[in-house]
Amino acid sequence: MEVPFFPTLFSCIKDLVVQQALFSTLEDWLVKHPKILKFSWENGQTPASSHRFLTLTVLSYISFTFVLSQLSRPSLSRPLLKSIAALHNIFLLTLSFIMALGCLVSIFSQVPNFNTLVCFPRGTSPSGPLFFWAYIFYLSKIVEFMDTLLIILSGSMKRLSFLHVYHHSMVVVMCYICLDSAQSSVPMVLVTNCVVHVVMYTYYLLCTLGMHPKWKKMVTDFQLVQFWLSFLIMAMLVFYHFTASGCSGILSWCFNAAFIVSLLYLFSDFHAKSYSSNAKVFKGN
Repeated sequence: MEVPFFPTLFSCIKDLVVQQALFSTLEDWLVKHPKILKFSWENGQTPASSHRFLTLTVLSYISFTFVLSQLSRPSLSRPLLKSIAALHNIFLLTLSFIMALGCLVSIFSQVPNFNTLVCFPRGTSPSGPLFFWAYIFYLSKIVEFMDTLLIILSGSMKRLSFLHVYHHSMVVVMCYICLDSAQSSVPMVLVTNCVVHVVMYTYYLLCTLGMHPKWKKMVTDFQLVQFWLSFLIMAMLVFYHFTASGCSGILSWCFNAAFIVSLLYLFSDFHAKSYSSNAKVFKGN
């Protein structure tokens, strides 16, 4: 049994994309490269794949964030801090774009149909191009810890909220669990998240360069849309799991579902407090 509309749409888009002249070139670079094609996640063997590494990484991030936020911090010159922030934003902007593109090309190259895209068969091993890009995605979430350090060094402590620290620490755990359990629907979540991050880090880069674009609210709106899309994807995963022979990583799906619900609540609260208050101030003026 299949979800109506989506399988047909996926098939049409796939047929259109693979016929493009550029697709074969991108496929050679982003899918068929030996290190990508032969990638395999092996717990404790693949770099950064052990439970110890995950635990120490997350606890170190939380501990250093707390300690650095309480102590007197070294003062960096504003031009130097801006330069570091700009390079950081350019790196993550570029990486997010490459991950989204790599995962999309892998989907159209490796995934036969929409059913498989949403619901990996039971017993699927975390190997091949789709899980290579999921692995890079996982590592990128550790690199994003630099966001917190830049906030602390800039002295913008109001931005160092519970939402910020909770999101950065737990998303690493989520990505690890997705890889370790070969969770279904990972490619779709990866692509949507990377697209949002392209927009977000573009905004941060422009702010760092002193441009201050007026579409800050759109960044938060995009993040909220991403969470609602994640709910749709998870709902389809559950549908396929119980109407077919089951999906890979269904237990880890429970953790991710709870995490995304908590993020949706926190981001919605942030959105309401940030933009509702702004609207009131505007009306008062």
